[in-house]
Amino acid sequence: MTLSDLGRKDGAPELRPRARLIYLLVILAFIGIIARLIFLQAIQGERYSYLSENNRIRIKRILGTRGMIYDQRGDLLVDSRPSFDLLFVPEDSENPEATLRQLAGYLGRAESELLENFKQSKSRSAFDDITLGKDVDWATVVAVETHQLDLPGVTLRVRPRRNYADGPAGAHVLGYLGEIGPKQLKSFKEEGYELGDEIGQYGLEKKWEQYLRGKGGGQQVEVDAVGRRVRVLSEVISGPGYTVHLTLDRKLQQTAYEALQGKQGTIVVLDVHSGAILAMASTPAFDPNVFARGIKGDEWRALIKDRLRPLSNRAIQGQYPPGSTFKVVMAIAGLEEEAVQPDTKIFDPGFFPFGNRNFRDWKKEGHGSVDLHKSLVESCDVYYYTLGTRLGVDKIAKWSRAFGLGEKSGALLDDEKSGLVPDTEWKRKRFRQPWYPGETPSVAIGQGYLTVTPLQLANMMATVANGGTLYRPRLVSRVESIEGQRVYEQGPEVIRTIELKPETLNRVRSALADVVQGAAGTGKAARSPIIALAGKTGTAQVVEMKGAYLKSEQLTYFSRDHAWFVSYAPLNKPEIAIAVLVEHGGHGGSAAAPMAKMVAEKYAEMKNSPTTQQEARAEGEKRAN
Repeated sequence: MTLSDLGRKDGAPELRPRARLIYLLVILAFIGIIARLIFLQAIQGERYSYLSENNRIRIKRILGTRGMIYDQRGDLLVDSRPSFDLLFVPEDSENPEATLRQLAGYLGRAESELLENFKQSKSRSAFDDITLGKDVDWATVVAVETHQLDLPGVTLRVRPRRNYADGPAGAHVLGYLGEIGPKQLKSFKEEGYELGDEIGQYGLEKKWEQYLRGKGGGQQVEVDAVGRRVRVLSEVISGPGYTVHLTLDRKLQQTAYEALQGKQGTIVVLDVHSGAILAMASTPAFDPNVFARGIKGDEWRALIKDRLRPLSNRAIQGQYPPGSTFKVVMAIAGLEEEAVQPDTKIFDPGFFPFGNRNFRDWKKEGHGSVDLHKSLVESCDVYYYTLGTRLGVDKIAKWSRAFGLGEKSGALLDDEKSGLVPDTEWKRKRFRQPWYPGETPSVAIGQGYLTVTPLQLANMMATVANGGTLYRPRLVSRVESIEGQRVYEQGPEVIRTIELKPETLNRVRSALADVVQGAAGTGKAARSPIIALAGKTGTAQVVEMKGAYLKSEQLTYFSRDHAWFVSYAPLNKPEIAIAVLVEHGGHGGSAAAPMAKMVAEKYAEMKNSPTTQQEARAEGEKRAN
């Protein structure tokens, strides 16, 4: 018997199948390990290399600071302040949900709120930040910094946040920012915007975005195991946006806004010799700082559902019947077309019969015998019913458009409306009907189809005040780089010059002066011991009275008339034009005229102050040099 025979004889035959199975499993295990290594190294190697590198090195975008906005005197209206955003990178935490629960406990916030932010960001790329809070308070900053070792992946980012010095006072002009949405991104992607970036959504912030937007930069940073920055490896420096200088006067803007408190309306102030917008206030307003820190859903819904439309800039977006303020255009048209003479007398019994209808005068008993001067001073409707039928709607439209009504002013403001000046051609295109003579009397007193914006009426009065030059209203005077280099400048721009007879201007101006200064004038409430105004009141019907004489307080609020007062000052050497509209305010003489007086007096006060005089001399010397 050999030794090998002895081994085979002594072995346990029943263990041989098990040994073979173990050998097979070991071989399969080695094959699996080798296959996995090949998969990780050859197939997924690039991906894991990327994740490994990004776990240590991150690319951080740095947004450029938006440009500042100043008023004409150099007062700061809008700038950017430093703020903190609360961020979270789930890949830096072994248990993201546990980290967020821990964070909620430190901050006193609901766990569900933070967890919901996490769940909604599942589609993001690896190592992208999740924003848990914008412009967080100091207590949050302290809590995060104190417990950072317990909060892997949670960091703070310093970023510029827009700051509007006067809150709602200039909101409709300055506008606000908001995050760029998916639809907007399609249009702005090529300009370097990314989802979540802030962009001007309204007002100057939107219209002048290309100048105000800062130049973005970035950093390549090394981070530790919990996502904290260790060092900056490389950096592209960000740059600020351009500085925008406005024609607005901050103090005059504040005065206009204060005058409107508790009302729905607008005040516009123009420089009659350049078209510069000195003030443009609209109420009710909103606080753009709410948008800067990130408006909440319930806050946004409250704004857009508010029946008083706080987001609407009534100065350029509101379209209203001009009421009796339109009689200024009618008087000029009548004299220029020789439909009436200054001494032409028209008898007003309190109504104007036309066809089978009587058009009523606002004064039930009538004004008696009326010439052009008296017709403006006392705002006689019957005089203008008569004049309107003599002129016809097409000549009325011709002179209306000459003064800028029925067209956008081109003031480079967001979503400006044009108003409507009707004529026979418009009626034919719009309704496929002829113009009926019975429609003209209503247009002649600023009612019917005719609508205007408050900015248009302010510009109309500026044109009367300066002798017939219609300027394009402008809000931005210049744009400068941070080094002071001018990249944009806008001076006075003449739209057209209206050739008017000197006698026409003298007659109309004399009447407008007596509207305020005369004993029988409807605008006596604008009379001031500080500065003399000339103007015209207006009461624009919201609903048809059908011959009834009702007091404003007898109507429901939204059925009450709008109150107008348009004016210029000082009387003898006009410098500013003012348009005031008070929605549902009733009579222009009682509701709107006192507001114009308040603004004009503020203008006179500033002009006569020693500081203003010194600034004027300094500006004159600067231009001379």
